[in-house]
Amino acid sequence: MSIEKDILQTRKFRNEHHKCVVNLIYTHNWVTEQLKLVLEEEELTLQQYNILRILRGSDTPLSTLQIRERMLDKMSDTSRIVDRLILKNLALKSINKKDKRLVDVKISAKGKRLLQKLDQTANNIDNVLKNVSETDARELNRLLDKVRGSV
Repeated sequence: MSIEKDILQTRKFRNEHHKCVVNLIYTHNWVTEQLKLVLEEEELTLQQYNILRILRGSDTPLSTLQIRERMLDKMSDTSRIVDRLILKNLALKSINKKDKRLVDVKISAKGKRLLQKLDQTANNIDNVLKNVSETDARELNRLLDKVRGSV
């Protein structure tokens, strides 16, 4: 199936670049929906999952500003998402010892266990791209980096 069939496009795109932009947007939304299905089993949003992974990857606690800088979705309300993770006992928050105006956030033991559980079912997340070979995935990553000027 092609993007034209997926979105029931009846007219031709202006050019391949226009088609590519529409295809990226459509594919982003499709992938997001697939990932939501995996994460909703654990009552996690994509943003919460992203923050937990950021916290797990840090050797030291992070401020909400540091978390926001590392997030995939820069528009997220990081403080609100962190508060929800704390309510679920997946993260811990404390006052920064050097600057009392800042808070430090770190992943809790429960949060680590949840990510380990999700890691064991990582195939569910990887299966979103089951139609793409390893070689094609490498090339797609290279092209997406090129689109953002990150090469």
